[in-house]
Amino acid sequence: MAPSDRKHRTIGDWGGVTIAPGGSRDLKLKISESFSGTTIKIPLHVRRGLEDGPVVFVTAALHGDEINGTGAVRSLIQDESFQPVAGSLILVPVLNLPGFDRHSRYLPDRRDLNRCFPGSTTGSLASRLARLIFDEIVQRSDYGIDLHTAAVRRTNVPTVRADMSNPEVRRIAKAFGCELILNRKGPKKALRPEACAVGCPTIVLEGGEVWKVEPTIVEYAVQGIKNVLIELGMIDGIPLVPRHQITVKKTKWVRAERGGFLQFHVAPGDIVEKGQSLASNTSLLGREQNVLSSPFDGVVLGMTTLPAVSPGEPVCHIGKLMKATRRAIELEAGDTDDSLHQRVLDDLAVNITVIEPSD
Repeated sequence: MAPSDRKHRTIGDWGGVTIAPGGSRDLKLKISESFSGTTIKIPLHVRRGLEDGPVVFVTAALHGDEINGTGAVRSLIQDESFQPVAGSLILVPVLNLPGFDRHSRYLPDRRDLNRCFPGSTTGSLASRLARLIFDEIVQRSDYGIDLHTAAVRRTNVPTVRADMSNPEVRRIAKAFGCELILNRKGPKKALRPEACAVGCPTIVLEGGEVWKVEPTIVEYAVQGIKNVLIELGMIDGIPLVPRHQITVKKTKWVRAERGGFLQFHVAPGDIVEKGQSLASNTSLLGREQNVLSSPFDGVVLGMTTLPAVSPGEPVCHIGKLMKATRRAIELEAGDTDDSLHQRVLDDLAVNITVIEPSD
């Protein structure tokens, strides 16, 4: 059954608050209570088109310290000219409000909210919150876009994560316009796969770092969201099409073998070949201890931003590419590129010192 044929709760009625076609409202969704009994509410914004169409949720800060998406959602809400001609939008700048208030990835009960869906009405704090989000946001929607960043002390190149075996997921994943798509079903009990399981095709954008609102990441997310809405016939416009779009299936984290201080030889988004030096592990006096190399031809999807490491810590996340794909991208790299994707890569690289490996 196509998402547009699904029966979901009316978007125009939120607990007695009516939102007419063409209208918009700021709302607050009660999710829990604090230790003092104070009500905790998630702020959200609903914007309706005049014509019928899909309902799309756009959420951020499911991990409370990942606020690049918060910046993107706020940008959409603050743009009064951004109005769907058809369908409706549910815009949520912060899903994990208790984590956000503590600048933390996790909830106060130390659980990861993104491993608790669809949740339970009688379970833990995380489970109850997940159930409420699922019932009040996911179950009202036909499609979903969830915005994330890398974990603490890491950065991610903008990458859409999607289950490409699902035709409607594949449709919006490709429409988003990201150059890199990671084909994964998603972790067990995460929002994305659980939403897909109930007929709400959902994708995730990973990009940038925690505790920051990075301007080019926000621009990238906003453009991608608009691209999806254009594809769904919800807004007018011409989508921004990437120079190329690569779907990655296999990835691997290259990890530190020894404790030491890293000297990086690659930056986020770099194309690498098998055996290429990624980073040299050195002593605090700068003496080389060992060199980490790429396990296959690939692209640097993400990496640590902290050069001090201990054995086993993740250094570079490499997405595997076919040799022909790698060569084609390298040929394109010789051309002048002022694309949004390249501007993002340039900004991400500012936080990392890259030097040529020693012979």
